[in-house]
Amino acid sequence: MSDSDPRPSPQAQGQDPFVDWVRQATPYIHAHRGRTFVIAFGGEAVADPRFPDLVHDIALLHGLGIRLVLVHGARPQIENRLQDQGAELRYVNGLRVTDDKALACVKEAAGMVRVEIEALLSLGLANSPMAGVRIPVVSGNFVTARPLGVIDGVDYLHTGSVRRVEHRTLRRLLDQGAVALMPPLGYSPTGEVFNLSAADVARSAAIALGADKLVFLLEDPRLTEPGLVPPNLLAPEVDRLLAAQPELSDEIASCLRAGASACRNGIPRVHLVGRDRDGALLRELFTRDGSGTLISAEPYEDLRPARIDDVTGILELLRPLEQGGVLVRRSRERLETEIERFFIVERDGMVTACAALYPYAEDGMAELACLAVHPDYRGDRRGDRLLEHLEGLARSQQIQQLFVLTTQTAHWFQERGFQPSGLEILPMEKQALYNFRRGSKVFVKSL
Repeated sequence: MSDSDPRPSPQAQGQDPFVDWVRQATPYIHAHRGRTFVIAFGGEAVADPRFPDLVHDIALLHGLGIRLVLVHGARPQIENRLQDQGAELRYVNGLRVTDDKALACVKEAAGMVRVEIEALLSLGLANSPMAGVRIPVVSGNFVTARPLGVIDGVDYLHTGSVRRVEHRTLRRLLDQGAVALMPPLGYSPTGEVFNLSAADVARSAAIALGADKLVFLLEDPRLTEPGLVPPNLLAPEVDRLLAAQPELSDEIASCLRAGASACRNGIPRVHLVGRDRDGALLRELFTRDGSGTLISAEPYEDLRPARIDDVTGILELLRPLEQGGVLVRRSRERLETEIERFFIVERDGMVTACAALYPYAEDGMAELACLAVHPDYRGDRRGDRLLEHLEGLARSQQIQQLFVLTTQTAHWFQERGFQPSGLEILPMEKQALYNFRRGSKVFVKSL
C-alpha cells in the first residue's frame, strides 16, 4: 500500500471513459430520483450566451426525476436599467438600499429574467438537447418578506429579508411535475414588494421544503482556487474559514454563510459550484468527487468500524493488491467472519480505504493488516488516518507493540515509525502461520 502510487490510465486498463463515467453516475441517478433540489444562480448566468447549456443540464435533472426549485438573481439586469436612468443601486455595509426608482428596476429585471428562463425551459426543438421535452414552469408569490428596516441609522427602504416561504403550495407544484421558479422578490401582507438576496431566498426555500440539496452556482472563479476554499466543509468549519479568509468575495462569503445556516437547519448537503466550467453542475451531482465545495451537516467521508454489508466493497478494494502479490488473498467467508477486525474510510457510500487490527493480548502485541487505499484516493492521508486510528485503538487495549508483515511497502511503514525486526519477535501463534514462500518482512512499532 502506498499513498503515492499513480493511478493507471483508463486506456491502459482497456476501459471506455464514457462507459466508466455512466457506471459511476448510476448510483447517483438512482439516489437523486424523487429528491428535492434548490438551485440558485445569478443574473450573470442568464446574461451569458452559454446559459442555454445550463438550462439543458437543468432539464436533464428534471428528466431524471429530480424535483427542482430554481432561484435566480438579477443583479446585472437591475444595474443596466438603473444605468439607463442615470441612477445606481446603493450599498451600505454590504447591504443594498432599494429606493422607489431601484425597486421599479428590480421588478422589470426580475420579470425579464423569469421570461427568459421560462422560454428556454419551453424549448423543444428537434436536434437539440431539449427535443421532445415539455417542462411546466411555475412562478408566484411564494415568499412573504419583511423590510430590513433601519440599521445603524440607515433606512434600507424596499430591501427586505425572507419571513416565510409557502412550502405547501411549492410541494403541490413539485408533486405535479412542475419546476418552481423563484425570483429575488418577496411580498408583505400589506401588498409591499421587497428586493431580496437570492441566497437568502434559496436558503429559506430549501429549509422550508426540507430539501435534499441546496446548490449555489457562483460567478467568482476563485472558488476553485487551490487553498482558498476546501472541497469539503462541515457547517461549524465555515465560521472559522470566513475568519481565516477575509479576502473571500462577498458572493462566496454570503453563499458559505447561507449554506452553513441551511445545514444547521436540516439540509444534509449544500454545494457551491463554479459556473465557469461547462457541465460543472452535472459533475458535482453525478461524480463522487464533484467539482466544487460541499458543506455538509455530517462528515462526507467517515472513518468507522466495518459492517457485514461492507464486505463487497472491501473485497473490491483488496482484490487488485492480492492479484499483485501485495496482500495475501482473503476469501469472502473469511472476511465475513473477521469483519469486526476491520475499519474503513467511506466516501459517499464507497469504501476508499480499509485496515484491520488483530490483537494478541497475551503478548501485548497486535497485527496491522490489510491496509489499503483505493488508487483514486491516494495522497490525502487516508492511510495515515487509519493507522493513527488503529494505533489509538491498540493503546486503549493495553497493546504495547504493533507489527506488520509486508512484501512491497516497507518504506511506507518505516517512514511512520516502524522498525525492521526478525520473526522471533512475533507471537508464537503468528510465527506458526508465517508463510516462508512469501518471505514477508517484519516491522514493529512501539506504542
